[in-house]
Amino acid sequence: MRYTVVLEREQDGGYVAIVPALPGCVSQGNTRAEALSNIREAIELYVADCRDAGDPIPTEAGKEFVEVDAA
Repeated sequence: MRYTVVLEREQDGGYVAIVPALPGCVSQGNTRAEALSNIREAIELYVADCRDAGDPIPTEAGKEFVEVDAA
C-alpha cells in the first residue's frame, strides 16, 4: 500500500510526519530520514490495528499525481 506523507519542518528543528488518509497517524523525528522511518512504523501499526479490529483499511484510491518541471 502507498500513502501520502506530509512532512512539516518544526521551528525548533526536526520534522512532523502526517498521513492524511489515516486519521491520527502522526509521528516525528529529528531528521527527515528519522521522521520517515517513524511514520512508516506508525502506518504499519495503524494498518495492523485496522486488520485486528476487522475495520476496513483506508486507501487513497482516486488520487493522481502530476509532476511538473519547475525550472
